[in-house]
Amino acid sequence: MTLIDGKNISKKVKEEVKNETSNLKEKGIIPTLAVVLVGEDKASQTYVRSKEKACELCGIKSLAFKLSQNTTQDELLKLIKKLNSDKEVDGILVQLPLPKHINTNDILKEIDPDKDVDGFHAINVGKLVSGLDSFVPCTPLGVMRLFKEYDIDLNGKNAVVIGRSNIVGKPMANLLLNANATVTITHSKTKNLEHFTKNADIIVAAIGKPKFLKADMVKDGAIIIDVGINRLDDGSLVGDVDFEEVKEKCSFITPVPGGVGPMTIAMLLNNTLISAKKRKSKKN
Repeated sequence: MTLIDGKNISKKVKEEVKNETSNLKEKGIIPTLAVVLVGEDKASQTYVRSKEKACELCGIKSLAFKLSQNTTQDELLKLIKKLNSDKEVDGILVQLPLPKHINTNDILKEIDPDKDVDGFHAINVGKLVSGLDSFVPCTPLGVMRLFKEYDIDLNGKNAVVIGRSNIVGKPMANLLLNANATVTITHSKTKNLEHFTKNADIIVAAIGKPKFLKADMVKDGAIIIDVGINRLDDGSLVGDVDFEEVKEKCSFITPVPGGVGPMTIAMLLNNTLISAKKRKSKKN
C-alpha cells in the first residue's frame, strides 16, 4: 500500500505557483484573488484565513471582502459586478455556503467565467463536460494532480465516484472520463452500491458519511481517493473511507487529513495564476 501524500504535493504546487508569480511580477502583473465571505460561519472563516495565508506565501495578492450576515443579494451582486470590471482582479471566489436568503446559483452565474477560479460557473462546467479548456473545481482538479504525481494511469480503468455534488462528484467524473477512464457515478440512492465499488479499479469517495467505505466493499489492489472530511464527536477528523480497514487491501490511498484536502487551496492558487497569465497575454 502506498500512501498518497497530498500535503507534500500541495507544497510542490505552491512552490511552482510562487516561482511563476515572481516571474509575472517582474513583468508588471500581480496575480490577485478576491475572496468574498458573507456571514459568520466558523468553518468558512477558517477556510478564508487559510486561503489568505496561502496567497501570501505564494506572492498572490489577496483581497478580502467580509460582509455581514444581513447583506442583501443585490448588495452582493453589485460587489461581484465591481470585481468583474476590475482589471487588476484575476480570480473571484465567493465562499460557500451563503446565508439562506441569498440564492447561490444567482450569485455564481454573475461571476465572470474568466475569473471563476472555483470553476462553478455554468459556462466552465459546460466546457469541462465538452472536454474544452476551462477552470475546473479545485478539489477534483487536485485529485487529478495527485494521480499525475504518483504516475497512476487512468486509461481504461474502471472508476467509481461516490457522490454527485456539483463541487466534487460531477466534475470528478468528467475529469476521469476525459482521461479515458470508464466512469460510474453512484450516490445515496444507488441500489447495491457494493456491486459497483467491488469492481472498481479506482474509487473516489465524496459522499459526506464518516467511514462509509469498508474493506468488504473494495477489491484487492484498488486505488482509493478519500475526499470526505468529517468531524466526529471526539473532535477527530475522518474521511468517507474506513482508513484502517481499507488500507490493507488497496494499492494507493489518501489519508484524512493530509490527502486531498491540502490540494484544494493549492489548485485554487494555480487557477488564479492561470488567470493572471491570460491577463498578461491580453496585454501583449
